[in-house]
Amino acid sequence: MTQKRSLLAVAVLLAVTGAAPAWAAKDAVIAVASNFTTLDPYDANDTLSQAVAKSFYQGLFGFDKDMKLVNVLADSYQASADGLSYTIKLRSGIKFHDGSEFNAEAVKANLDRASNPDSLLKRYNLFKMIDKTEVVDPTTVKIVLKAPFSAFINNLAHPAAAMISPAALKQYGKEIGFHPVGTGPYQFDTWNQTDYVKVKKFAGYWQPGLPKLDSITWRPVVDNNTRAAMLQTGEATFAFPIPYEQAKVLQNNDKLAVVTAPSIMQRYISINVTQKPFDDPKVRQALNYAINKQALIKVAFAGYAVPAEGPVPPSIDFATRYQPWPYDPAKARELLKQAGYPNGFTTTLWSSHNHSTAQKVLQFAQQQLAQVGVKVKVTAMDAGQRAAQVESVGVKDTGVRLFYTGWSASTGEADWALSPLFASQSAPPKLFNTAFYSNPQVDRDLGDALATTDRARKQQLYKDAQDRIWADAPWIFLATERLLSANNKQLSGFYVMPDTSFSFENADLK
Repeated sequence: MTQKRSLLAVAVLLAVTGAAPAWAAKDAVIAVASNFTTLDPYDANDTLSQAVAKSFYQGLFGFDKDMKLVNVLADSYQASADGLSYTIKLRSGIKFHDGSEFNAEAVKANLDRASNPDSLLKRYNLFKMIDKTEVVDPTTVKIVLKAPFSAFINNLAHPAAAMISPAALKQYGKEIGFHPVGTGPYQFDTWNQTDYVKVKKFAGYWQPGLPKLDSITWRPVVDNNTRAAMLQTGEATFAFPIPYEQAKVLQNNDKLAVVTAPSIMQRYISINVTQKPFDDPKVRQALNYAINKQALIKVAFAGYAVPAEGPVPPSIDFATRYQPWPYDPAKARELLKQAGYPNGFTTTLWSSHNHSTAQKVLQFAQQQLAQVGVKVKVTAMDAGQRAAQVESVGVKDTGVRLFYTGWSASTGEADWALSPLFASQSAPPKLFNTAFYSNPQVDRDLGDALATTDRARKQQLYKDAQDRIWADAPWIFLATERLLSANNKQLSGFYVMPDTSFSFENADLK
């Protein structure tokens, strides 16, 4: 009788207070740095939106937490000898969240949509090499390319390459970004566009025993310090990125773990090589000598970065490593003098973001360049400004001169680390070559590397391209970030991946 009264009292207390019982659902709250643009990964330009989409979507291939290629919905693949076709065997018995079958017809529907320029999807460039996709049988699909493209499987592992329910695509059309239906461990629950995205466990998930969480709430929190504070109060289970200056504060909380991880996030200042004085290699080299990378890392990144060792971060397949450009202001001034600018010059430095770290980079670069006579007016842009003034404008109309930004090649392979940033045809508004750099031999190297499946030959071609880019200096090569996240120690199996997306299929809460 006493036990019954106690249970009744607890029930009344919970009803009155709304308090959560100890056996409450396992909901992980993930605090992230910005809002989500869409839940259609094919139409998202930002890694974060694609990372959230991985809650409910999967691709044929993917990456583990160390960016190693793994099979996901694909069981195996075979490339033809001429490199023009890929035959992919699919896992069987997998269903989409709406109950429809995942099969070769579903793959064809997704790749037909992705490779059709009329779909006007932001990630079209990852799939434009596809000529046609053929259904061989329910668990076999054959993809024929327009030309050999040896990085194709890596492209299919990119977070954009998700398998969406064809029934949902047919039902929602262009609104699919608000109604995601995939094969992932979680299914879509709610998107409050100003506050959060919530996903819940998919009971029919094809991997036994997963997922372990009941739900994940993805919560955009733009202010760096607020994200850190939410961990302290228990409002968030995991937060990324953590402001570098908050790391020591969080480390003093015995309920929290602060985690650093390697990244493929390359930070650089592109230099518009079509505009004077930046058309002179000596000027570009001078700018590289003018900035103290180690001091920049200490000031802007609180030590959580390493000087850039090449155009491609070391953990990307086929990266070549070099000695970082040394800090030598005397050499910078001498090169400027040789180029005809003994008194320096005046220009602009824009940033692709306006958060606190970007602001620090701008201020530091401004001070360092001033010491060699280069006076820069700095502007930190929001997403709208960046789209209007940089990403949507060609070389004839661009105002961009020096541009601070970053890139992570989410295919894990050198092509996506080099071609969108250095190929002649990749200048805005098509892709992200904001230096408007053009070197015919680099273009040939990048094209030839995609045409061969010989790994040694690919390595040679990518090395030649990187050698030329490093010497031509179309960027001020700054740093490769280390990633800083923090989590409640009760959370396990949740990681930041090197491309700044997340691995969380095995996530659990004690």
